Amino acid sequence: MSQPVPPDQVLAHLEELRSGDLPTHGGRTLAYVYDSGLAEADEVGRRALAMYASSNGLDPTAFPSLLTMERELVALARDLLHGPGAVGTVTSGGTESILLAVQTARDAARVSDPVMIVPTTIHAAFHKAGHYFGVRRVAVDVDPVTQRADPVAMAEAMDEHEGQVVLVAVSAPSYAHGVIDPVDEVAAETLRRGLRLHVDACIGGWVLPWAEELGRDVAPWDFRVDGVTSVSVDLHKYAYTPKGVSLLLHATPDLRRAQFFASADWPGYTMLNSTTQSTKSGGPLAGAWAVVQTIGRDGYRDLVATTLDAVDTLVAGLAGIEHLHLVASPDSSLVTVETDGTCDVFTISDLMLRRGWFVQPQMSFADLPPSLHLTLCAATAPSVPALLSALSEAVAEAVAAGPIQVDEGLRAAAEAIDPATLDDAAFDGLLALAGLGGDGGEVAVPEQMAPVNALLDVAPPALREALLVAFLDRLSR
Repeated sequence: MSQPVPPDQVLAHLEELRSGDLPTHGGRTLAYVYDSGLAEADEVGRRALAMYASSNGLDPTAFPSLLTMERELVALARDLLHGPGAVGTVTSGGTESILLAVQTARDAARVSDPVMIVPTTIHAAFHKAGHYFGVRRVAVDVDPVTQRADPVAMAEAMDEHEGQVVLVAVSAPSYAHGVIDPVDEVAAETLRRGLRLHVDACIGGWVLPWAEELGRDVAPWDFRVDGVTSVSVDLHKYAYTPKGVSLLLHATPDLRRAQFFASADWPGYTMLNSTTQSTKSGGPLAGAWAVVQTIGRDGYRDLVATTLDAVDTLVAGLAGIEHLHLVASPDSSLVTVETDGTCDVFTISDLMLRRGWFVQPQMSFADLPPSLHLTLCAATAPSVPALLSALSEAVAEAVAAGPIQVDEGLRAAAEAIDPATLDDAAFDGLLALAGLGGDGGEVAVPEQMAPVNALLDVAPPALREALLVAFLDRLSR
């Protein structure tokens, strides 16, 4: 770029670039984005986002309006989550909320070899937090039938690592399978041992309160459970606000204190932060506040009713699609299905995309086969019959094609590779073999992802991680 470009050309180019993205509205992208279907709420969110784009949440005394909005959002969440003494912070997303929950627990405990106890189904953001903050993750197998955390096994892990545990975490619900862990049973164990318990309700926290109001059977999961010390809830999911806004609530101010960072030991201003960010745009916070005000409690109850009715319709329809079955009965708005082996989920995912639907394939894990993840939102509800029809067609086509077969030699080679021994040239070769690269280390996303995903699926997790890191590195070069 050497010369200024007229604004209309800039915007036109942005529209051109965006044309290759997944749609963010219309309810057909069943992961990553959330659509209320309310044009008015979207518009007020965009206007508020633009209005506050230049404001800076670094200093609440300089921008007191941001502090007011943060307090009001936290107050609403505190009421919904039944935490009368809870305090909260607005973050940039669920991952930052989880990072802060782990960092706060670590710093408050001050032990030499900190450990967190989590079920294997806990969100990968906890893996990231452990990696960043040096907290060893002890993952405990879940119940193989329900896919929920096993309180007895988790209690045994707490005892095994006595004196080292800084945090225990569970999900409401888990992302992979959409089920709520037995929060009350795990809380009884953490309370007995004086341990912190975090509930990751990033994806369920703005659904479950209204589901309960609507008379749905919701297992106890929030601050009403004695022993729950913190909860994370994303607003950019089912509060349908602009990206990215999440809330991290602690049951008491004392529990939050170690979250804050301050530094006066330099000649500049005293740095004082409540999150991992220092400078942070006020735009997402203002957008979230505006959307929450616009929709209101009654509006959210109606949106949740629409969403859960859509889940019921989808679940009932799935029962009539041969070769597919639920992994677990959903507790909220997430539905996960597996095949009977006559076809594979990676092919189904490609075929659904061809039909205008994005459904997210999930790789195999331990004894669990690959699965398809579907996140439903209010905007999806009117199209559930079309979704079921497309799924039925895609499954029939996938069965006719047969499951993708990975060469046994490749499978054996993948299992034998130690990614720590590979150099850049070796990664270029492996990416090309996987269908993600070409000559000279160039990479591209293929039109058909099924063969790539099938090959990645047989790779051990460490190799899969290394390959995808190499792929991302090359995409961004």
